[in-house]
Amino acid sequence: MRLSRSVSLWIHFFLDQCLPPLIRDNRWFMAIPFRLLFGDKASIFASFKDEAPFMSPEAFRRTYAQLADVHLDRPTDLNAACTEAIEGALVGRTVLDAGCGRGWLAARLAPRAMVTGLDQHIDPALPEAHPGVTWVEGSVSALPFDDDAFDTVVCTHTLEHVQDLAATVRELRRVARQRLIVVVPRQRPYQHTFDLHLHFFPVRGSLLIAMGGHGGLQECTDRGGDWFYVEDQCS
Repeated sequence: MRLSRSVSLWIHFFLDQCLPPLIRDNRWFMAIPFRLLFGDKASIFASFKDEAPFMSPEAFRRTYAQLADVHLDRPTDLNAACTEAIEGALVGRTVLDAGCGRGWLAARLAPRAMVTGLDQHIDPALPEAHPGVTWVEGSVSALPFDDDAFDTVVCTHTLEHVQDLAATVRELRRVARQRLIVVVPRQRPYQHTFDLHLHFFPVRGSLLIAMGGHGGLQECTDRGGDWFYVEDQCS
């Protein structure tokens, strides 16, 4: 299914903000749309949040690969406001796009920086399509880079998916020499969602708590319905 980020945000707003929680998170109420959207893989989506914390990293990757053909078909989850904010917040010459997905943002930033795109699976077509980007397969929770390896680290629509949120935040900070930029969806926590999200950030404070204490500059604002967070690393 192909939906723009702006359309999906409106759908999420209706489901999460307008429906009473007793209805919105009712297993029987959600069974029909799950079946319509995900077909015979609906049960995998329905049970994912309960099973994911206990999966091995390999089982976690296999589940994502198994569900790849029923995910929303769009080049990026970023909205226009967050994209513009990221481009305006870059510092330095080296950039890591951690959790780069289909590579849309990494390719967009490549003309203005030395960009590395990392994800647990890199489409084999990406290196040929975008030779100006260095593509690396790996985990955002155990980044295969030295400390302070990149001037700017960008991580968009990824933290909501990871098994170990605290470890991932530590790793992002470890490899960021000057600036860390994070984008996550502004979403209420529900058991039955049309995604594989394990972590939810309904209010500004929920993301600030997840990021933990930090001595440098921090900014966290709503940009087009998603949270845009930026921090400068302490010297």
